[in-house]
Amino acid sequence: MKKITLICLALLFSLVSCNQETKEEKIARIHTKALTLDSHTDTPLRFTRDNFSIAEKHDGKATYSRVDLPRMQEGGLDAVFIAAFISQRARTAEGHEKANQITHKIIDSIYAQVSRNEKKVAIGTKPESAYENEKNGKHTFYIGIENGFALGKDIQEIERFYNRGVRYITLAHTSNNDICDSSTDSTEHNGLTDFGKEVVKKMNETGMIIDVSHISDKSLNDVIELTRTPIIASHSNARAICDNPRNLTDDMLKKVAENGGVVQVCLLSDYVKPPVPQPKRDSAFDALRRKWRGFDDLTEEERAQAVREWHATQRNFPQKLATVSDLADHIDHIVKIAGIDHVGIGSDFDGGGGLKDCFDVSEMQNITKELVKRGYSEKEIIKIWGGNFMRVFKEVEEKKTKV
Repeated sequence: MKKITLICLALLFSLVSCNQETKEEKIARIHTKALTLDSHTDTPLRFTRDNFSIAEKHDGKATYSRVDLPRMQEGGLDAVFIAAFISQRARTAEGHEKANQITHKIIDSIYAQVSRNEKKVAIGTKPESAYENEKNGKHTFYIGIENGFALGKDIQEIERFYNRGVRYITLAHTSNNDICDSSTDSTEHNGLTDFGKEVVKKMNETGMIIDVSHISDKSLNDVIELTRTPIIASHSNARAICDNPRNLTDDMLKKVAENGGVVQVCLLSDYVKPPVPQPKRDSAFDALRRKWRGFDDLTEEERAQAVREWHATQRNFPQKLATVSDLADHIDHIVKIAGIDHVGIGSDFDGGGGLKDCFDVSEMQNITKELVKRGYSEKEIIKIWGGNFMRVFKEVEEKKTKV
């Protein structure tokens, strides 16, 4: 009897051992289960030049392209907000009109890319879109606008953009505009302008998510005081970990949490970890900025050439990049200060984002790997990867009063 019992116990132990999940299996399972959402890439910058196709797998190290459908599949990324980025131009009637035209042209290019690959990707307009598309084996492209300069001074453009599928607007970029001050420009308005306050109200009414990445500290505080819906920072980090004006202070993190919003950590290395001095590289990029007038007010042809030269300079002077572990330090800090319900991921791929071990979208699972390593639970990782953002998205939609 004892011998039989021992045999049974051995068999039971063997069965349990066979059923034990390896660490790699756990990472893959959680990553697959989560609705993985990247809240900010600038990939459409490529859609209007160089015959770029999202259906083709591109060599990230050779082209500095970070996102396409084959690599989204490899990295297990379900959905992405791709931004119609507009650089700051002269704040004149002509400048506003040109910016608006370019933004609509970029949106056209997004729809064109999707229509050519409709079996693999679809435009999303609601939080449910990504979940439904995932079940049907499709990726989801959501549309954002980076730089409220695209509105000009026409408040009705918010509704027009919404009707075209746009679901968030980043209020400013690297320079001040007619809505508010930028975090990387001098103080001009001391926060939101009167027009900016009207923009916030109209976005609330329309169901458009307000994105506070890039805007000044005072501008962010003004938005939080005025908005009646949760906000996002689509690609920003914690200033306590990396002291950069593009990142949020602990006080700002707390205010975003009180607002019910979410801060989406950014993979742009300089916002993750203070850059290692590289004098030759810095000089080369300074020369490019002078040549292309700070990349402001460029024609489409000039911008395309400037981007090519920028990528060539990146290849000639490769940056010493931060790591996924460095990025996770920001997630840890935001969780500590704001709570687990107020952090997500917004890579800024194709706009400067990319880490040593998450260079492009094909390596996104490395973030899940690091979170598992640090002891985050499955439930917490699902919140970080998309759950928190979708909660905000849904609430903004539910509180809209006019479309």
